[in-house]
Amino acid sequence: MNEAVVRRAAVLVAEAQRIVVLTGAGISTDSGIPDFRGPNGLWTRDPDAEKASDIRFYLADADLRRRAWARRAAGTLWATVAPNAGHRALVSLETNGKLDVLVTQNVDELHQLAGSDPARVIEIHGTTRKAACLDCGTRWPMEKILDRVRAGEDDPRCEECDGIVKSATVSFGQSLVAADLLAAEEATRRCDLLLAVGTSLQVYPVNNLVPLASQAGAQVVIVNAEPTPMDQYAAAIVRGSISEVLPMIVGAEGGTE
Repeated sequence: MNEAVVRRAAVLVAEAQRIVVLTGAGISTDSGIPDFRGPNGLWTRDPDAEKASDIRFYLADADLRRRAWARRAAGTLWATVAPNAGHRALVSLETNGKLDVLVTQNVDELHQLAGSDPARVIEIHGTTRKAACLDCGTRWPMEKILDRVRAGEDDPRCEECDGIVKSATVSFGQSLVAADLLAAEEATRRCDLLLAVGTSLQVYPVNNLVPLASQAGAQVVIVNAEPTPMDQYAAAIVRGSISEVLPMIVGAEGGTE
């Protein structure tokens, strides 16, 4: 960790008045949620889970859906994870009146559990804590569907229209919600600082928020363990444990201990 760079990032945050935060999987790894493609990633260890994340396979293969529901119903991950200091640091930006919008690529709802106002959080890839019907759009808490699986329904269907049910996430082959992307872009155009945290910035169109902010005259701060293709736009690039360095960056302006 470069302390001078951390101080530089902290000054930029302190001077900003309207901040947009973009987060990725890296902010949640310290909460015990593995990434997808890393050495111990969810998909690295279980290729079947990656296949279930493709809407084409999910719709076409009932056995794949059954295995996916069984895996989810047997899991305990979401019952044990909790927000970490990185998530809590971002809440302080909101408390101090600096946070405009928090755009997250994560599907874990840890920002909301940390105290972020759900009205300010754009879940660009949806949430795994809810389930949705792919036909009529009805949504339920995920646990309600999992209770049905545990009671013997191996491929639960929508009670309203008999449609196929999946987690309320954006799978491969599905389009992002246009209104969410538009809201993220509009917030980025009006911000004076974009803080990108724990994201590789490789996935379009979300990664385009970085050059969009820069072109609109905003400063860009990137906090990530590895280099990103968008580093050229950053006024400060901070490497290190996000749960360690992010409170330092935000705490410099009185937001976090």
